[in-house]
Amino acid sequence: MTDALPAECLDQLFRTARTHNELGGEVDDDTLRRLYDLLKWGPTSANQCPARFVFVKSQAAKDKLGPALDEGNYAKTMAAPVTVIVAYDLDFHEKLPVLFPHADARSWFAGDLEKRKVQAFRNGSLQGAYLLLAARALGLDTGPMSGFDNAKVDEAFFKGTRIKSNFLVNLGRGDKSKLFPRSPRLSFDEVARIE
Repeated sequence: MTDALPAECLDQLFRTARTHNELGGEVDDDTLRRLYDLLKWGPTSANQCPARFVFVKSQAAKDKLGPALDEGNYAKTMAAPVTVIVAYDLDFHEKLPVLFPHADARSWFAGDLEKRKVQAFRNGSLQGAYLLLAARALGLDTGPMSGFDNAKVDEAFFKGTRIKSNFLVNLGRGDKSKLFPRSPRLSFDEVARIE
């Protein structure tokens, strides 16, 4: 891979892409499967792939999610075609014999829950970022957010498991007329250096 993507692709993924507060339209199940089939190729440490995703679409699922949302996120989340619960599995290591078969990677994490917590959160967050980029690549608008009660989400969607919620992402078609002015970003020299 040596050629840079065309400018319009970089715009769609980064420069002109925006976080939307109001999302409508339809997102079919096939699109959600294509979304996962893109994001799954993003790299994680030792191919851990700890992220787990719940695509909240049905009214019944929205009713389960609703009580966990902060007041400021309730209306926009209930109106979005899909809300993704981006979560991570603290027992991700059980899949490592399949995902990382050339070494006994499972043994690196067995019996060490604290080590798994760090790895699962870090690599699950990476996979959540890949979800955002994959959604944009497929022409969807996104609205990632915190602003919810993780314990309530975990109780409603992951009870009896070692899966923990991280953040939420609303998916759909954004209304550009409802966007806030774009917030600035820090310059290279403010945050980075080359040594």
